[in-house]
Amino acid sequence: MRPLMRLARSSASALARKATQKQEADKVSRSNSRHPQRTAAKKRRGPSSGRSRITLGDWITWLLLAMVPVIVFATFWLIQLDQTVVKKFEGKRWAVPAKVFARPLELYTGQQLGRDQITWELAGLGYNAISSGAPNPGEYRWSGNTLVVQTRGFDFWDGNEPSQRASVSLSGKLVENVDLSAGDTGLLRFEPRLIGGIYPAQNEDRILVSLSQVPPQLVQALIATEDHDFYDHFGLSPRGVMRALVNNIRNRGVQQGGSTITQQLVKNFYLTSERTLRRKATEAVMALLLERHATKDEILEAYLNEVYLGQAGKRAIHGVGLASLFYFGQPLAELRLDQMAFLVGTIRGPSYYDPRRNPERAIARRNQVLILMAEQGVISAEESKEAMARPLSVSPKPMYEDNRYPAFMHFVQRNLKKEYNDEDLRSEGLRIFTTLDPWIQEQLERSLAKRLGEIQKGYPRAPELEGAGVVTSAVTGEVVALLGGKNPKFQGLNRATDIARPIGSLVKPAVYLTAIEKGYLLAQHVEDISFSLPLSNGKSWQPSNFDHRDHGSVNLITALSKSYNIATAKIALDVGIDSVADTLERLGVSKPIPRVPALSLGVLELAPIEVAELYQTIAAQGFYTPLRGIRSVLTSEGKPLQRYPLEVDQRFKGADTYLLTRAMQQTFISGTAAGYAKRFPEMNLAGKTGTSNDQRDSWFAGFSGNYLGILWMGNDENKPTPLTGSSGALSAWAEMFSKVMLDPLQPVQPDDVRWDYFSSKDGSLTESNCEGALYLPARMDTLPDVRESCGLFDELRDQWSGADSTGTRPGNGEASGARKNDERPSGGWFNRLFGGQR
Repeated sequence: MRPLMRLARSSASALARKATQKQEADKVSRSNSRHPQRTAAKKRRGPSSGRSRITLGDWITWLLLAMVPVIVFATFWLIQLDQTVVKKFEGKRWAVPAKVFARPLELYTGQQLGRDQITWELAGLGYNAISSGAPNPGEYRWSGNTLVVQTRGFDFWDGNEPSQRASVSLSGKLVENVDLSAGDTGLLRFEPRLIGGIYPAQNEDRILVSLSQVPPQLVQALIATEDHDFYDHFGLSPRGVMRALVNNIRNRGVQQGGSTITQQLVKNFYLTSERTLRRKATEAVMALLLERHATKDEILEAYLNEVYLGQAGKRAIHGVGLASLFYFGQPLAELRLDQMAFLVGTIRGPSYYDPRRNPERAIARRNQVLILMAEQGVISAEESKEAMARPLSVSPKPMYEDNRYPAFMHFVQRNLKKEYNDEDLRSEGLRIFTTLDPWIQEQLERSLAKRLGEIQKGYPRAPELEGAGVVTSAVTGEVVALLGGKNPKFQGLNRATDIARPIGSLVKPAVYLTAIEKGYLLAQHVEDISFSLPLSNGKSWQPSNFDHRDHGSVNLITALSKSYNIATAKIALDVGIDSVADTLERLGVSKPIPRVPALSLGVLELAPIEVAELYQTIAAQGFYTPLRGIRSVLTSEGKPLQRYPLEVDQRFKGADTYLLTRAMQQTFISGTAAGYAKRFPEMNLAGKTGTSNDQRDSWFAGFSGNYLGILWMGNDENKPTPLTGSSGALSAWAEMFSKVMLDPLQPVQPDDVRWDYFSSKDGSLTESNCEGALYLPARMDTLPDVRESCGLFDELRDQWSGADSTGTRPGNGEASGARKNDERPSGGWFNRLFGGQR
């Protein structure tokens, strides 16, 4: 049977082949009849072997060959992605900006400091006031005049300062006692205020934190809200991806994400926010690779430092560490549950949920996070309900503002760039500790704005007034406050450092210091009478006094305190203009000085910071100290990079600067600042007013025992103003210094200086009982050899009145003065009879 079947199949196949061949022959015949040329060509080719068939194996081979370049490309792509993931994640992850800090608040026994200032300082640090109980770190309470506080602790340039509880007792505006938790009594130091940063080109700002520094509830809130399977998946969430894929296909584009925390980190850390399928595929692959190389905790820590959480002007707020300060003014460790929930909730849209612009949205989103936490068992329903009942408690304005003190920051950066390149400042996370005193800076800003506003209101047609100021430590040369204009947040022209204006009478102390060095006595007389000096160009120089009057023969201390121009010019010409210029250079002026007669009256143009350097040497009793705004620079790990120690160079003898200081104190006693003496009882302040030609510039420079202040007022167009040094800059200076805790100015008297009596008529050495005798200090090597007598009648009068023939030295409030006969205990009738002083 089988052979027959095979024969049948064979016969059928043969018949089929013949039929097929016949059909093909017919086709060829028909074709040849239409195209005879093709028939000839085919005949020349020879017999055909028939068509070759394409098998499945052929298709597979071709497919494999076609896939080779794809596989090679994909392999290289994966290798490249893997290298990118590893290199950035294991290397330097962020360009971390330098952080700039103010000086730390320090409390110690005997310190002059009031309750108002302490409370203001603590508020600036984000400390919370409580009504009772023991404070936690970052909390305080007042119990009468006693402050009970728990500090936060901080890594300073000189080591770690641990958190400690302290009790500080005040007596008025004096720190009476400081008790520390360790049982010690001494110095209590708070962490410094963060005042700014030096940012990378992309303006990203962050404070790096480790996972151990993040409160566990914040981590739980993040996982519950963003990726509750975080610790179980391998970088991707299949359910989330499928849900997003279906939604995106329906909407014909990428409309929804199913991203895990790992994917979000990859997008923010490595990729852009481009919404394409290609970017999404790359994100998924990189997430898988990242999970292969990093632990879950490492990924979580990186996410918490990378995530974008807000905007402050041009500065982007990244990471929970900085966001905590930005929104609440507190470090992470002090946040409540509701505050943590808010931070997590704002991840979805920092602008949309901005609590300062959209508080209702922010509260609703925060509550969603709290509900999710309760549903997943992270917190109880009661905890969720209690947290939702709380207000947002976000500070009205960011506690940590972007360069709150732009003029001071400009000064600091200018000094930093002498030691560091720009890239290091913007990316290495340096910690820069400065000398800024926030309280004094606040008083400077308020006082200048207040006085400028009042003056402008009184002179509405006057050009728009501006101002600038610098305050330094009179001892160390540290710049404690610096203001570049009446708008303290303006980041443009820094008038404290970048303008140069004629300093007017502020130059006069240099003239008198030169004269004192050459042996002039403070009691020595000079003619304040108009004169004309021929100049080499054929013109003449004719100085005049501000009141356009001559004052005759006056002594040096009067000429300086009342700022007489003619007398000062004559002294300068007598000692030599070159000598005055040399004195200015020794005082600290580093720019070229015009060596012309007008130098004696202030043709020299300086910026307020340069004037401060000049007067700093006077306030420090002849010791030159370069002004500095930086105390120390640390690496991001807290290792010291650079210290800025106190540099001192004695450039003048103590006796000469002592005499000059005593003369400058007379400014507040009987000179151009006498009207402000009552505001500073027993402070013995020293100072000098200055007014440039046509009243274009109003200056004042003054100092106490601990602070030096320089203020300038004028206008940017350099037009005349209605101001003098007294009516303008001095008024703002006095307003500011009245709010600052001052030490009395009590210069130490050198051994080669002696107080004695001098005649007010001609400056000669006289007796203490002479009418109008001036009690003044003098260098002993300059004292005259002869002492003039008062005359017989004066001696008899003093004997009858019981006056002390030796006289007594005035109190600290009297740098000089005339001997007043009517202050004697008896003999009033005798004084009147013989012409005693009235």
